Amino acid sequence: MKAMVYDKYGTTDVLTLKEVEIPTPQENEVLVKVHAVSVNSWDWDLLRGKPFLARLGGLLKPKYMILGADIAGRVEAIGRNVKHLLPGNEVFGDISWCGWGGFAEFVCVHEDALSLKPSSMTFEQATAIPQAAVLALQGLRNKGQLQEGQTVLINGAGGGVGTFALQIAKLHGAKVTCVDSTVKLDMLKAMGADNVIDYTQEDFTKKKQFYDLILDVVGTRSISDYKRILKPKGKYVMVGGSLSLISEFLHFPLFRNRARLRKIEVRK
Repeated sequence: MKAMVYDKYGTTDVLTLKEVEIPTPQENEVLVKVHAVSVNSWDWDLLRGKPFLARLGGLLKPKYMILGADIAGRVEAIGRNVKHLLPGNEVFGDISWCGWGGFAEFVCVHEDALSLKPSSMTFEQATAIPQAAVLALQGLRNKGQLQEGQTVLINGAGGGVGTFALQIAKLHGAKVTCVDSTVKLDMLKAMGADNVIDYTQEDFTKKKQFYDLILDVVGTRSISDYKRILKPKGKYVMVGGSLSLISEFLHFPLFRNRARLRKIEVRK
């Protein structure tokens, strides 16, 4: 089979299209013929080995030689202990936790990483869902505990996680403000944003608007900036950002003012 392989950190120039053996599924795995695969920022981080956190699996060279986490395809063969999938099933899922390998014609995956693809969706539509949609759902529902009627701000709303978050928040009856660049504002309005802010023209942390929940996809501002626009019992959930900012938020509970307690959650 053909696969996009790399054996050292770098940019796209280190990727090589090679012929490799088709893998054989283990007892709890299925062999999937990949029909579509999406590219996420995580793939880009692992390819470059940046930030340094991306090298935890392999300090000097990549741990996984074939990237690609979000896949959609058809089951070709199954291991003897597979219980829920059959050859011919159309499936999709995030395979990052069981070895990556989506940038290939075939990949072996633990059955628990996959869900049946709805027949109404194309393979391309299905493969756009796993990482981005799950992060958005976890950030809003699991960590943010979103409630109907709340005010929500999404910083970096025009990307994969942000656009899913906007739709999920609106389905929950929230009033949503989206922050992104000029070229994405019309799209966000068309998707249902109640308000949009162009960060190249306005500082959203200095507007006199306050939010029950902030979902931060890009991590571009400081703790004090976000505290200024959170309601007294508001919540901030981070799903993307630099290591330095993540560290700042992880240490924030040691220094926060107890009289103005706000909940900080980091999801990375």
